[in-house]
Amino acid sequence: MPLDPQVKAFLDQASAMPRPKMWDMPLSMSRQAFSQTMQMMGPHDVPVGKIQNITIPGPAGNIRARVYAPVAAGGESLPAMVFFHGGGFVVGDLDTHDGLCRLIAHEGGFVVVAVDYRLAPENKWPAPLDDAIAATRWIFANASSLGIDAGRIAIGGDSAGGHLAACVTQGVKAHGGLKLAFQLLLFPGTEFTTDTGSMNRYAVGYLMEKQTIEWFYSQVLPEGADRLSPKISPLLARDFSGLPPAYIMLGGYDPLHDEGLAYAEKLKAAGVKVIVADYTDMVHCFIYLQSVLPQAHDAMAKAAEAVAEALDQA
Repeated sequence: MPLDPQVKAFLDQASAMPRPKMWDMPLSMSRQAFSQTMQMMGPHDVPVGKIQNITIPGPAGNIRARVYAPVAAGGESLPAMVFFHGGGFVVGDLDTHDGLCRLIAHEGGFVVVAVDYRLAPENKWPAPLDDAIAATRWIFANASSLGIDAGRIAIGGDSAGGHLAACVTQGVKAHGGLKLAFQLLLFPGTEFTTDTGSMNRYAVGYLMEKQTIEWFYSQVLPEGADRLSPKISPLLARDFSGLPPAYIMLGGYDPLHDEGLAYAEKLKAAGVKVIVADYTDMVHCFIYLQSVLPQAHDAMAKAAEAVAEALDQA
C-alpha cells in the first residue's frame, strides 16, 4: 500500500527544513528537540480525573512515575497499565509522553502509571530494564494504595518502551510471582541486530531511520554486549508460551515493522492470543502525530479500547 498522503506531505515538509541529526547534537539538545516535537505534535487538553506524581524505589535510587486516573473514577479499584515511554532509551521522559498517557487513560477508562526509567548513555543496559522491572513489581505490591486492582494490570510501551514491556513480560514469567493480564506493544523493537527487511527497505526518509536506531543502540548497550541474548533481544527467546495476550501496533513503513511482526507470530505460534494492528500505509510511531493526522487518535483509541476489554475479562 502507498504511503499515506498526509504522512508523505508531513515528511516532505520536514525534509524541506533539514535539522541536525540526533547524533550530531549535544545530548541535551537532542533531548530538548525531541521534547519540543512531542509537545507540538502530541495530543493536547485530554481530560483525566487525576494526575499524581510519585517516586518508586529502584535499584539505583528513586524512579519517577506519574499516575493518571480516568475521568469519573469512583472509589473502587480500577484496572491499570504500567507504561514505558519511547525515545530509543536515550530521549523521552514523563513529559514527552504526558499527552499520550492521558489519551490512553481517557479512551481506555483505566489507570495509567508512566515510569521514567534511567536513560542512556549515562546508564547502560540493563539499567532501563532493571528500573522497569523494579517499578512493575512495586506497582503490583502497592496496587491498593494506588487505587489499582492487582488482578487486572497490563503492561505497555511505544518503540523502546515497547521493547522494555516485552522484556519485562518475559522476565516476570521467568521469575514468577506476578501475573500480567495483557501487553500493549506499540511499534516495538524486539531485537538489536538492525538487519531485517524493513530495516533496510525503510532505512532513510520515513521518520525513524536506521542510522538513528543504530545510534540509539550504541548509546544504551555496553561495550561487548551480546545482542543475540534474549535478555537484550526478546524476539530471540526460546519459549513464548504462557505470556499474556497482546495487542501489537505496527507501521508498514517502519524500519521496526518486521521484528514487531515476527514477535507477534512467535506469540501466536506459542498459543498466545494476539491482535496485530498493522497500519500498512503508516510510519514508525505515527501515533505521535496527533495534531496533523486524524488516524493517530483513532489508532490509539482502538488500542486503549482493546486493552480495556481484555482487562475487563481478566
